[in-house]
Amino acid sequence: MEPSRLVLIGSAASKAMSPHLWNPVFQELGLGWTYDAWDVPAGGDLDEVLRRLLAPGIVAANVTMPHKHWAAETADEATDPVLLSGACNLLVRKGTRLVGHNTDISAVTALLGGQYQRHALLLGAGGAARAAMIALEGHLGTVSITDRDPHAAAELLDLARERGMDARTVSWQQGQELSADASLIVNATPIGKSMSDGPAWGDGPLAPDAVLYDFVYARHTTASVARARGLGVRCIDGWEHLREQAVAMVPLLGLDGQSGRLLKETLERIRAAS
Repeated sequence: MEPSRLVLIGSAASKAMSPHLWNPVFQELGLGWTYDAWDVPAGGDLDEVLRRLLAPGIVAANVTMPHKHWAAETADEATDPVLLSGACNLLVRKGTRLVGHNTDISAVTALLGGQYQRHALLLGAGGAARAAMIALEGHLGTVSITDRDPHAAAELLDLARERGMDARTVSWQQGQELSADASLIVNATPIGKSMSDGPAWGDGPLAPDAVLYDFVYARHTTASVARARGLGVRCIDGWEHLREQAVAMVPLLGLDGQSGRLLKETLERIRAAS
């Protein structure tokens, strides 16, 4: 019998924290499962990836940048959050079929707690930004969307307007200027992964009631989080997001209740050692 495996699909999957988070948990649970990373660059052979996903032993796949839209389209079945957002970060095997989930949305919902946002600024317009926007639905005044790719920003604007949101796209420079007015700034870009990166919105001020939601997790404190903390702004960082989206996976993988506790404990140990 093939060993049971979870995999992570992304352009820089081998640099991600997920295998270091999940493998100790699987070992402690005594499941015999493993978590592997598959580096798949933008423009990679996704037909081959799909073939590998349907091989014996694959339980599920996490999907990260830039393939969340591909995962949503590839899923044979999809939950409402995936259908709404057009993004999928978890494909779970069900026989020869793949069921698409979006635990990013679950994580944002849990961490923001349904708090009303008068003005959300989305820096980036990929799968993470889509998840944030869907999670905010019904708790949002206006949303400003910016991305260095105008086409991506326009697509997210279309989705926002389809959902009846008061939304607009702005240039990257305008987005940085609007950060001083936003009650929520979402960094849904890779800015911050490198220690040489500055804050995602530049060096400008933030509103007194602002919240920063930084999807980036790294072994260093990102410049966005450091700057926001220095301004006295509440921060939700990528480690917290990673924790909540992993915990949301537990029932979807059919794991028992102690798995969530083990994930949290393991993540805290990894973070403390960083």
